[in-house]
Amino acid sequence: MYQNEPLFLKPEFKDRLWGGTKLSDVFGYTIPSETTGECWGISAHQNGPSEVINGPLAGKKLNEVWESNRELFGHETGEHFPLLVKILDADRDLSVQVHPDDTYAREIEGEAYGKTECWYIIDCDPGSELIFGHHAQTKESFEQMIEDGEWDKLLRRVPIEPGEFYFVPSGTIHAIGAGTMILETQQSSDTTYRVYDYDRKDANGNTRELHIERSIDVSTIPHQDPPFHPVTMEEDGLTQIQLVESDYFTVYRWELDGDYALHTDHPYLLVSVLSGEGNITSGEASYSVNQGDHFIIPSTMKECHFEGDLEMIVSKSNKE
Repeated sequence: MYQNEPLFLKPEFKDRLWGGTKLSDVFGYTIPSETTGECWGISAHQNGPSEVINGPLAGKKLNEVWESNRELFGHETGEHFPLLVKILDADRDLSVQVHPDDTYAREIEGEAYGKTECWYIIDCDPGSELIFGHHAQTKESFEQMIEDGEWDKLLRRVPIEPGEFYFVPSGTIHAIGAGTMILETQQSSDTTYRVYDYDRKDANGNTRELHIERSIDVSTIPHQDPPFHPVTMEEDGLTQIQLVESDYFTVYRWELDGDYALHTDHPYLLVSVLSGEGNITSGEASYSVNQGDHFIIPSTMKECHFEGDLEMIVSKSNKE
């Protein structure tokens, strides 16, 4: 089909032990609880697919559109939509965790994708930090520190500020700290191995499952900081910062102040609006764009105009 308008999406929300209310307070979402930790803004994952809310495909889930209308995605191959975009509200510390790569996810979990991800820090409380990596130099010392519960010795803590960006390849030990709100772009995977959860108990008094053996299997030892070389481009009313280009995705931060004509040479673009308001014009049609909106510019929409005052995170799949 020929689609000359964005695919606006209705997010899915996830209650989490560590969640809060900022998804409502900041973005105005209607959330299901006061411990809502995740907004799955652009998702075709079976655990929470987004719903198209405009145009001839309104009411369909993104995974259904991927299956039936591949022309909207430049006829990209693959059974599963490759990316997932979330906003996370960490009112409390997330568990210390690690994700497998594609090979391990397929062979051990029977999943299509592993999980490489990246984070844009939308906001954080003063003194907030991430766990990003570890200090073990060998697998033996890594295992021993886990067995002995030497978490302060093992885990690498990094202070953070709003506006920072982190690329988190599969195999990276990590955790988002309390008081942090991030936008996460990731492979479309929901496979997480918990290494440590602060001995917390859920509402029923149970501790959450840990996955020590598999965490050791997939962790990168010693830790390796991925390179970070942002590239800034100025064009008309748009400042475009390429934050990362990986095997799986390229992620940009767009700052729009005025009017920008987009002539897309990408099969499709995923867009999440962090702040501001504006419009997208395509042909005779105009679409309002506001903070908290998530949408896809399909490959059939070859030209459009953005106007307004907007901060957006934009990503594209690098899968051929």
